[in-house]
Amino acid sequence: MDERTLAYINLFAVLGGLAKLCELDGECKKLIEGKDISIGITVKGGPEGTIRFKDGACTVTAGVDKCDIKLPFGSCKKFNGLIDGTVTPIPSKGFTKIGFLLHEFTALTDKLTAYLRPAEEALEDPEFFRVSTTIMFHLILDAIAQIGNEDKVGKASASYIVDGDVRIAIEGGPEGHIHARGHRLTAVHAPSDHPMSRMVFASMEDARDLFDGKVNGVVCVGTGKVRMGGMISMVDNVNRILDRVSMYLA
Repeated sequence: MDERTLAYINLFAVLGGLAKLCELDGECKKLIEGKDISIGITVKGGPEGTIRFKDGACTVTAGVDKCDIKLPFGSCKKFNGLIDGTVTPIPSKGFTKIGFLLHEFTALTDKLTAYLRPAEEALEDPEFFRVSTTIMFHLILDAIAQIGNEDKVGKASASYIVDGDVRIAIEGGPEGHIHARGHRLTAVHAPSDHPMSRMVFASMEDARDLFDGKVNGVVCVGTGKVRMGGMISMVDNVNRILDRVSMYLA
């Protein structure tokens, strides 16, 4: 596992999950209503991104231009320590707004963790299960792109993916696609107008079992719990990258 790749995943996939969290969880949406504040994260030798909260919504974008709070990290390992709870960040900008970081932002990340690492009994609630699985779906979509672009093995798989879109969806649930261009991958959290191939989970329950590592992906294809079609070489290589997601998110 590569620390730099993990830093990209942590910023754009894990913290990127805040966008769907604020969209799907009413309490979280209410927590940031009326707010207009941005947090810039810069990682030496790694990613840069901005998390912005405005009008009850959250967006996570690459690059740091203007931000209200800036959190610099001296290495990818230190930034990854923020995510696993072993490193406390020190802002280089925005000390007057640190209250948001300590209260609202911490509350949001705690709620995100509850959805991503839920207790078994929590998943028995249908609405919690739906929100948790939806957030995880979009997180995995982002992680596929980051691994395909940054991880040595992932880049090897991406080098075989031709330009075009791979539709990834859950029947009756969330949908998105991986856009490939010049062997660089972009996660798009919306349907593709012209997908060249597809990977569709038969149900939210089937997708969840695969996400949680309870079932094998190859077996799911064989039993029809995951349906593939179109240019199979694209799906095959995306699936190879997907196999590495669990290693990084374990």
